[in-house]
Amino acid sequence: MLQTLYDYFWWERLWLPVNLTWADLEDRDGRVYAKASDLYITLPLALLFLIVRYFFELYVATPLAALLNVKEKTRLRAPPNATLEHFYLTSGKQPKQVEVELLSRQSGLSGRQVERWFRRRRNQDRPSLLKKFREASWRFTFYLIAFIAGMAVIVDKPWFYDMRKVWEGYPIQSIIPSQYWYYMIELSFYWSLLFSIASDVKRKDFKEQIIHHVATIILLSFSWFANYLRAGTLIMALHDSSDYLLESAKMFNYAGWKNTCNNIFIVFAIVFIITRLVILPFWILHCTLVYPLELYPAFFGYYFFNAMMGVLQTLHIFWAYLILRMAHKFITGKLVEDERSDREETESSEGEEATAGGGVKSRPLANGHPVFNNNHRKND
Repeated sequence: MLQTLYDYFWWERLWLPVNLTWADLEDRDGRVYAKASDLYITLPLALLFLIVRYFFELYVATPLAALLNVKEKTRLRAPPNATLEHFYLTSGKQPKQVEVELLSRQSGLSGRQVERWFRRRRNQDRPSLLKKFREASWRFTFYLIAFIAGMAVIVDKPWFYDMRKVWEGYPIQSIIPSQYWYYMIELSFYWSLLFSIASDVKRKDFKEQIIHHVATIILLSFSWFANYLRAGTLIMALHDSSDYLLESAKMFNYAGWKNTCNNIFIVFAIVFIITRLVILPFWILHCTLVYPLELYPAFFGYYFFNAMMGVLQTLHIFWAYLILRMAHKFITGKLVEDERSDREETESSEGEEATAGGGVKSRPLANGHPVFNNNHRKND
């Protein structure tokens, strides 16, 4: 039965156009072709990425945070209370008013004290500013290097300038070492993001991030199996072109460089809209939808690849909506922040504001810094 499933999974009609078989993609005459077994290396490379990330965050990102004066907030801890802790862990982190009144009677605290306890307890579980900075630093470093390397791989290729050449000779298109490593490193990195997503900073689009990582891994893996390598390299470089800008904007946001953050965000928004909502659907997706049909009839791989492209494009539209909301707030002088973030709650009662340096009272706090009436806050 397993052999039957294996044979059906690798049936040529699923992966290759009509009248072609896997034998046509065997290495010969010094020409090397993509093989499914090549992707085995991505899993150990993903683990290597996690190790490199650990040391990068420890020995590079942390000193950089200190250099940029990224200040951590001294959070007021919720006092030990077995009744409230049990409810927090088992029933929910934000009790309703009826539940607050019940917990007030059970714990002997006033309703306001119960609400304050839950507010502090939720803040204890939120990621620290340093953790956010280190995570953004790691992603910025990878995306920038990946974009530069990716452009070096494809900028001299004819299909970078003429989309029809993406399918010239398909699927009998050999690979070169630079394409191989570009694919392996990108795919390994997305595996590492998927492995670490449970411990990374969770944002409001957590589910969308999981869908994005899974869809990207499937898309890259399938494009390798079906020899959609030329289209795959274009898609990877296109995505990396804006990601490093977003991560750098986050880094400056955490460091308190508001003007720099806002200026980079504007550049990021422009690049994102152009690449994800113009170039990707009207050039790349058009290339993968229309041009192949001029060479061979549609097959399962054609539909599957473009379906995954559709999933990514849907996510891009969702994120573009969030970006435009942020851009609107910036233009109108309102708060500019990452719409995906889970804002840290602040204490509103007297004497409950506390920063790492202290000395500022009765002002709302954002990431450990007092917010003045200048229409800016330092939230991610």
